[in-house]
Amino acid sequence: MLGDGQMGLVCAAVLAQNDQLAAPVSVRLWGHEPDEVRPLARTRKSPRLAGFRLPDQVVATADDPAALRETELVVAAVPTQFLRGVLERVAAHVPPGTGVVSVAKGIENGTLRRPTEIIGEVLGRAGGAGPRGVLSGPTIAPELARCLPATMIAASDDEAFAGELQRLFTTSWLRIYTGSDVVGVELAGAIKNVIAIAAGILDGLHAGYNAKSALLARGLAEIARLGAAAGARSETFFGLAGVGDLATTCFSPEGRNRSLGEALGRGERLHDYLARTDSVVEGVDTTRAVMELAGRLGVEMPIVAAVHAVLYEGLDPIDGIARLMSRRPKAERVG
Repeated sequence: MLGDGQMGLVCAAVLAQNDQLAAPVSVRLWGHEPDEVRPLARTRKSPRLAGFRLPDQVVATADDPAALRETELVVAAVPTQFLRGVLERVAAHVPPGTGVVSVAKGIENGTLRRPTEIIGEVLGRAGGAGPRGVLSGPTIAPELARCLPATMIAASDDEAFAGELQRLFTTSWLRIYTGSDVVGVELAGAIKNVIAIAAGILDGLHAGYNAKSALLARGLAEIARLGAAAGARSETFFGLAGVGDLATTCFSPEGRNRSLGEALGRGERLHDYLARTDSVVEGVDTTRAVMELAGRLGVEMPIVAAVHAVLYEGLDPIDGIARLMSRRPKAERVG
């Protein structure tokens, strides 16, 4: 397990405590900051996930890439903007042919690479590239930590690898589906974080449920348009990785991107909010990447553009709504 953030913690717990497996799985959780991992190893608690206790079976390792040498599966639970750097540190220790699954939801700034593409590039250069996949869906980490019912999709170009991920992560309360549209699943997971910031802004402004539901519908249309232009399958955006994940992120009070947007809607500055949170809000950096990708592919994304203007151009959130509402009338188009 690469990463000791919220998803790294809950994925480690799912694998270590999955009583649906014929034999227990040995899990090592790797973190790059010894000062954070050592207290986790000792207390089994993390300030990043209140009320969660890391199972005793999970070995928490502080800055020890050699722990990867005997692994059979790597779960990459590192925020997208940091994923390349972490992989470059550990690549030499990953056994050749080891499968890697990403749970990150973002697009790398500059390269515009998706997480599985970053994994393939870095491990491919190190000679250790094996099957790659993505595990995504409507999964707020605090709810997973409480073992509340949830579903995810394991997508991979390698059908057998997707099936193995399904076997490992399926529990009595977590249902895993398989799929092959890696591009669609990753883009849906990344862009929904941007739309969730917009949803939070509406919450902060008390704009109402009519506005929020309209935002989700039109936000999904933007996600589907960009996905289609990038080669994804349209049906992906109307499943778990698309509308399912979008709805959860936009409505859950525990969603980090929605919570950021709500603070902005109430008048807080972006810098101040990020300074007081312990978590990485992936949608902030992803907004830049999505705007660049949309420009490259010639896709119009007015909601994403409005979020970008609020985050980086000093646009007042109220003016952002006015900008969207004053656009030229047209027929509805989805995808």
